[in-house]
Amino acid sequence: MNRIFEVILFLIPFIAQLLLLPWVNKADPFVIGLPFFFFWWLLWLLATPFFTLAIYKLRKNRSTRKEQR
Repeated sequence: MNRIFEVILFLIPFIAQLLLLPWVNKADPFVIGLPFFFFWWLLWLLATPFFTLAIYKLRKNRSTRKEQR
């Protein structure tokens, strides 16, 4: 189950940054003074390390449980 969750956590930033770009490539709504596209990119640039950290913690937790057996 954790393995599936790790894959999902890995795919979320990938999908958000690459596959959704045609739908967010707009200049009109400005968010924090940035065109929406740049805001979207910045948001995921800052969020991706947290997804990576979550995957790392899940894997570390799984390996710790394996060693305790």
